[in-house]
Amino acid sequence: MKFTKDDYILRNFSKIQHKKWELYIITRIVHFLNDPDIAFVCQQFIKTSNNKRYLADLCFPSLKLYYEIDEMHHAQKEQEIKDEHRKREIIDATDFIEERIKVFDKNKRDRNIKEINEKVDKFINFIRERKQQFIERGEFIPWNYETRFSPVHHLERGYIDAKDNVVFLNHRDALRCFGYKGGHYQRATWKIKGTNKEVWFPKLYKNRTWDNSLSDDFNKISMKKTDNAKLHPSLKTEHSIMLSNKKRYEWIVFAHYKDLLGQIVYKFLGEFHTSFNETNDYQLVLIRKKTKIYFKDFISK
Repeated sequence: MKFTKDDYILRNFSKIQHKKWELYIITRIVHFLNDPDIAFVCQQFIKTSNNKRYLADLCFPSLKLYYEIDEMHHAQKEQEIKDEHRKREIIDATDFIEERIKVFDKNKRDRNIKEINEKVDKFINFIRERKQQFIERGEFIPWNYETRFSPVHHLERGYIDAKDNVVFLNHRDALRCFGYKGGHYQRATWKIKGTNKEVWFPKLYKNRTWDNSLSDDFNKISMKKTDNAKLHPSLKTEHSIMLSNKKRYEWIVFAHYKDLLGQIVYKFLGEFHTSFNETNDYQLVLIRKKTKIYFKDFISK
């Protein structure tokens, strides 16, 4: 099933349907802004460098901007301090700027709709001005949902970077970045010609045969059998050769997962190398070495 931009927008709204103020304010912003070139995400997941996890109420990635909607519990002094720390950590992690709206007044009662609308409309104008600033600096990238899974944009700029949330709908399109010219490709790995590197499409969660996992900081992958048995004989042999010759696996990883629309996608995590200290007959451990890959290092070979 092919999902459209409309599906994406409606699914985002469904994530906040039980939060009355978020739903009202965010839908007003999107409707009145009425700019299909500006991408937005509701409840944007953000992980900081010290592995804290936050959800930004509304995020505009192409404008490096997020918006927080403070409801009544934010009126408590302790929560205000937490919000300030949260703001600093998110800004440090993303280089985004924050804007906020309080839906309550100084007496800790909900503001009326007219006041909220005035604040929201002011923010909408701020978004438009910020977009124009990005355009003038040549930094604005229009939102094209229909081509977001295509490798063309990545090939044109010559690299992929994990911080850009690079995802593909199938193995073939990911492999195009490394010189693959064939049709659909279903196998879990593909060796890049002229190198000792492979592209890997793992399921980084427990399934029928394998119990693979990704660390919270995205820097380590552990691969072992679900029944805790020794690794497959052929893989074990490769491990023995690898360990005796100190030859490491170098895998460029696109993890298999379901996005918010429920469709299977393959997300770029980076280049991972074997950890000799942690790999044994029962598990293969890989450590992330790169988060940015330049295609010229492969396609020209």
